[in-house]
Amino acid sequence: MKPYIHKVKYYECDRMGITHHSNYIRFMEEARVDLLDQLGYGFEKMEADGIVSPVTEVNCTYRKTTTFQDEIVIDVHLAKVSTLKFDFEYVGRKDGAVVFIGRSTHCLMENGRPVVLKDRYPNLFNID
Repeated sequence: MKPYIHKVKYYECDRMGITHHSNYIRFMEEARVDLLDQLGYGFEKMEADGIVSPVTEVNCTYRKTTTFQDEIVIDVHLAKVSTLKFDFEYVGRKDGAVVFIGRSTHCLMENGRPVVLKDRYPNLFNID
């Protein structure tokens, strides 16, 4: 899969001129949505099937700052799958240097009830 590239916008920076920490969670979401689109399991397809995918946990470790117009190359991959949850891991780089490492945990729900992942999307969650 190709990495996701985010170019830092002016409004994403704080008064010190660096990217505000909260935006990295958004960048992770953008990268995850892009990956799912590349896999053919985009949110539009899932939502058309009545599926939603809430975040149950998210974390981010910041290594280096970024600033306005920096390009952050984000690699994302499916790291772990269980019966009801799945984890994505993210590594964001600027000019080859790691700027953040993140992880998010999700589940799938239909009509407010959890979905057994391997029953509903067996090919998506094959991470052998």
